[in-house]
Amino acid sequence: MSADSPAPLGAAPDTAPRAFAPDPGGAPLGRMVRAQARMESRLMLRNGEQLLLAVVIPVIVLVGGVAGADRIGIDLQGHRPVDILTPGVLALAVMSTAFTSVAIATGFERRYGVIKLLGSSPLPRHGLLLGKVLALLNVVALQLVVLAGVGLGLGWDPSGAAPASSVLGAVLAIALGTAAFAALGLFVAGALRAEATLALANLVYLLLMAGGGVVLPTSTYGAASSVIQWLPSAALGEAMRTALVDATIDGRSLLVLAAWAVLGTVLTARTFRWE
Repeated sequence: MSADSPAPLGAAPDTAPRAFAPDPGGAPLGRMVRAQARMESRLMLRNGEQLLLAVVIPVIVLVGGVAGADRIGIDLQGHRPVDILTPGVLALAVMSTAFTSVAIATGFERRYGVIKLLGSSPLPRHGLLLGKVLALLNVVALQLVVLAGVGLGLGWDPSGAAPASSVLGAVLAIALGTAAFAALGLFVAGALRAEATLALANLVYLLLMAGGGVVLPTSTYGAASSVIQWLPSAALGEAMRTALVDATIDGRSLLVLAAWAVLGTVLTARTFRWE
């Protein structure tokens, strides 16, 4: 009888051990990054402090700025306050989430050992960073929907801009702004202790919001505009205003954002510590 012939009736079943071929290894990088992004998004949306920075403060700035712009007497170059302030507040929302929220959350994740545990998992460093950036894009998209709705309720009318140029310019500004501020936020969180990160991230956020050219055009800062225009906050604000008010793409501001993104990425890669 050959080895391949079926066992005759009444014969004992074949109980010989069979070969087992395990397939060890981590999941594909794309799947790990998507899982990390989903977790990061849920954590950000559950945090009350993060929501305060992401939505509440920008809404207050937008409503208060539109209500008090005429009394302050800021030169808005012939445009209505809501048409200038809405793109600036959208840029502020990107900055608040991509920089301040990421820096504070990552700093305390390092303190409590979360980053160390992730470092021992199959998820590589660049996968962790990609997951955080994707989570940021999800939260930023939600922010922009909410703030754009508030702006429309206050009378913002972006319909005069050419749709193609406006959308492309705004998308490029948001993408590069998110990358730049996220890289800088991770650099701060990876180089400093959690308490120092908390203090520095909030201080930088307040300084850039007040004098960084993000909410108001750099031209309103007088002689200081020649310096402020090179800040990532001013570059993001100007790129958003140029796209949504003038319906053009501000190439110089986008290049400034790209340079900050590269600089922040290099600094993060060289200095980020898992614990």
